[in-house]
Amino acid sequence: MPSLSGLSGPNLFAGLLFSSIGFVGFVYGRKMSAWRPMFLGIALMAYPYFIEDTITICAIGLAGSAALCYFRD
Repeated sequence: MPSLSGLSGPNLFAGLLFSSIGFVGFVYGRKMSAWRPMFLGIALMAYPYFIEDTITICAIGLAGSAALCYFRD
């Protein structure tokens, strides 16, 4: 269970931003019946719950968002 020590403004903002991008990817994948964007969207929505470092959240989020754009077909 994550501790509350990682609960900061930038951490919450980064988690919300990349979770929102993941939600859009999930909805797009479900609507187009494409499993790659759907699973990448789920991963983008879930990973901020397990990581406390803001830099790491941003790095993984940028990589996941780039993968979401690359694998949209």
